[in-house]
Amino acid sequence: MFKTVLFPLNRSQETRQAVAVAIDIVQKYHAQLYILSVTEHDANDSDRTSSQDLIEEVKTYFAEVGISIQTKIAEGKAAFVICDFADEINADLIVMGSRGSSLTEEHPDENSVSQKVINLSPCPVLVVP
Repeated sequence: MFKTVLFPLNRSQETRQAVAVAIDIVQKYHAQLYILSVTEHDANDSDRTSSQDLIEEVKTYFAEVGISIQTKIAEGKAAFVICDFADEINADLIVMGSRGSSLTEEHPDENSVSQKVINLSPCPVLVVP
């Protein structure tokens, strides 16, 4: 059912909780997993380094359970980049945390990234609370 799963990352607690859900789905359906970290257009070098560090951190979680992943770091507005990348890889599912912010935002606004992704996504979105 799910051959390609996209897992967008940020440093929220909800993203950490969504890791377990992503692992279950990928293992159950023997899906290919793509990890995406998005930085804003005006991100500085430390934000880009933070994105790379975050991907490396999450890679170890998946490697421990035998899941290989494809990774990408992209710049732009998170919801748009996530949906565009999902379309590009023909994702069957996006798994993401319910409350997230970009790496440069401490307090997300009422129009959360997850809500925007639900509205724009080319595939089903599983939002983990």
